[in-house]
Amino acid sequence: MPMRHASKTEFEPAAARRVSVLLPLPLGTAYDYRLPPDMTLTPGDFVSVPLGRRAVTGVVWGDGDPAGIADGRLKDVAARLDCPPMPDALRDLVDWIARYTLSPAGAVLRMAMSIPEALEPAPPRVGYAIAGKLPEIRMTAARGRVLETIARGPARGATDLAREAGVSVGVITGLAAAGALVRVALPADGGAAAGPDPGRPGPALSPEQQDAATALRDAATAGFSVTLLDGVTGSGKTEVYFEAVAAALESGRQVLVLLPEIALTGQCLARFADRFGVEPDVWHSDIARGVRRRCWRRVAEGKARVVVGARSALFLPFPDLGLIVVDEEHDASYKQEDGVIYHARDMAVVRARIGAIPIVLASATPALETVSNCESGRYRRLHLPVRHGVAELPDVELLDMRRDPPARGRWLSGPLVQALGETLEAGEQALLFLNRRGYAPLTLCRVCGHRLQCPNCTSWLVEHRLTGQMQCHHCGYAAALPSLCPECGAEDRMAACGPGVERLAEEVVTLFPDRRLAVMTSDTVRGPAAAAAFVEAVANRDVDIIIGTQIVAKGHHFPMLTLVGVVDADLGLVGGDLRAAERTFQLLHQVAGRAGREDRPGRVLLQTYHPDHAVMQALADGARDRFLAAESEMRRQGGWPPFGRLAALIVSGPEEAQVDRAAAALGRAAPHTGDIRVLGPAPAPLAMLRGRHRRRLLLKASRGVDVQRALKGWLSQVRWPNGVRVQVDVDPYSFL
Repeated sequence: MPMRHASKTEFEPAAARRVSVLLPLPLGTAYDYRLPPDMTLTPGDFVSVPLGRRAVTGVVWGDGDPAGIADGRLKDVAARLDCPPMPDALRDLVDWIARYTLSPAGAVLRMAMSIPEALEPAPPRVGYAIAGKLPEIRMTAARGRVLETIARGPARGATDLAREAGVSVGVITGLAAAGALVRVALPADGGAAAGPDPGRPGPALSPEQQDAATALRDAATAGFSVTLLDGVTGSGKTEVYFEAVAAALESGRQVLVLLPEIALTGQCLARFADRFGVEPDVWHSDIARGVRRRCWRRVAEGKARVVVGARSALFLPFPDLGLIVVDEEHDASYKQEDGVIYHARDMAVVRARIGAIPIVLASATPALETVSNCESGRYRRLHLPVRHGVAELPDVELLDMRRDPPARGRWLSGPLVQALGETLEAGEQALLFLNRRGYAPLTLCRVCGHRLQCPNCTSWLVEHRLTGQMQCHHCGYAAALPSLCPECGAEDRMAACGPGVERLAEEVVTLFPDRRLAVMTSDTVRGPAAAAAFVEAVANRDVDIIIGTQIVAKGHHFPMLTLVGVVDADLGLVGGDLRAAERTFQLLHQVAGRAGREDRPGRVLLQTYHPDHAVMQALADGARDRFLAAESEMRRQGGWPPFGRLAALIVSGPEEAQVDRAAAALGRAAPHTGDIRVLGPAPAPLAMLRGRHRRRLLLKASRGVDVQRALKGWLSQVRWPNGVRVQVDVDPYSFL
């Protein structure tokens, strides 16, 4: 681990002519470099330094070690980059995450330097403006949206304009070729666009909303605090935390709003623009690299006042961050499972504490960890118990599939089909939820029983009939459906088993051939623009029945949607996941919340083979707190999180025998005390992933144990061969 870095006041380059530079590489320590006589640096400066035969960009982390390598053997810092320095708070966060996750500090730094071109001066930019006189062109809906969008604001780049209008870049270039748009020069850094207006009036708030908004406004300028905004679906949590955003903006500070899914950004941006007059800056993997470069630079220069982004936005270089909001804080998407393994919600709380600023966690189904922190007094809780306006929470009914099974080869029970028909006849919309992409989750041979499995993973191949492929949802492997069984050679005997959303859509078309159907999954709705177009189509009544996976469950507002049917409510309860019941409750509660969000009452039907399960009973009774209390007590008695600590070691490699030997050596060296117990090694449920064999060990400890110290001592006793990797997951969320 690197030494604690110096702050600007601690580092005096005139007295110490060597500096410590952390590089964005999987290295656990910073390297010393010599300062040239004519160069002055401060901690946080981005610099170019030699590493071997190449030049690498790094960050000045503090003073060099006077007792280290002799001056004559040190290499000189090559140059200081023309970029604002990395803020102290972000460097503190890098060090903290490295210590907590046992990751190399350089690997954590790399997440804060994901756009290296942002460290250089911006290249010239070309944008588009509307032509002075429009030529005669063939008008389409997409072209019309572009012209309407460009007429509402200044010239914009093709990518920005396409995103705002919900079209492809090709529509922009086509309009330019037709003479309807003209190319113009844009400021290199995006210009001084109008910022959000915190004084712009927001919507009228109910008394409960106003009380919560006042509390958040007061907290927005009062130093570090953590507040859970706990509100039922449709209670107006976004409008309430916007008041905290306004307070932070009024005090001249920057704001970060984290969302778990990039598909949610479209609606969030529109609501933000309604409240503050302009859209915020956006940060996620789906936007063009040039747009991300400008966003990173605008954040570093203090020009981006509000950023809405995915979990990686936590590592943006805010020089004056004043508020963090984590929306849908319970969502498992906040946990990064590859590379540096961290939970963005928890690290956002750390970032807020480092910067002495408030953080708001918003959810209708808060995580048990968050609830526990509220009960212990570490977090404050604000509650919005009712929906805003005239809307009421939907009625939830359990459909016992043992009593009303669907017909053979069908997946919808009679009561659900009847409810669909009644809803459609009333001129309302319905949502069928099934958290399975593709056509069928399993394909097998009717002759010999052979199952089509991914060659790289312990996973069945999923048939995607729309694309004509079999796909692995873990590694991305794809192949055509074979006409011959790979095992016995039987021809045309491969059978699809079980339903995915495509197969469900096939059944719905058969039942309601005259109704308009749309499927919403990560395969069919790619990115925020596509999600916004989908939501607009539903709001415009262009869709009668939505079929969707979990992407449809979060945050979307469909005014005329009154029926939600969950096709397989038991799906998330299978397996040995510690949080299976909690996650299933959260997901089904969220998808149920899509129904009845306006003046028409909503209805939710859950198809289940286990109607007596605690999750199903809590959903039917609307007894969220009862479920959380029971789940909490079960965890407390077993010493499971949040009342105990867990850390997983995942041993992987291409050679199974090597992996087994390394895992066995770790098992023999495992610590065993009164407060620590180690389970395993054992094959992971996904025993092979992306061509690597996997074994897992699980350290279980009491709450007061220094898990990081125990892990470091454990790992220091074992050496493993090249090709074998041991990955540490502190506070695991996935047990695959």
